[in-house]
Amino acid sequence: MRTLLLTASMLPFLVLGSPVAAANRVVEVINATGMTMVEFYASVTTTNSWEEDILGDDVLEDGESIDVNIDDGSGKCIYDFRAVFENGQEATKQGVNVCRISTFTFTR
Repeated sequence: MRTLLLTASMLPFLVLGSPVAAANRVVEVINATGMTMVEFYASVTTTNSWEEDILGDDVLEDGESIDVNIDDGSGKCIYDFRAVFENGQEATKQGVNVCRISTFTFTR
């Protein structure tokens, strides 16, 4: 009887997976730099290359924000962010925990 109760109490964890796997990875990226952002990248910190430009053909004007789903299917939480601006300047932030934040602001 005890084994049955223990198994039944563990069922939600087996079905839903670990808390990290179920974590929300949607981050509102805010541009507060005074410049127009023309590219934005988010890559798992364990990789040596940037993934594709998330903005694509769009831009993020100063003061604007965009909701980005950072989930790449890897189950990872720690990402590096890179922004490229219209004047060629770049900003990077390493080690962003997208499972724990809901907003990230690029500032000057």
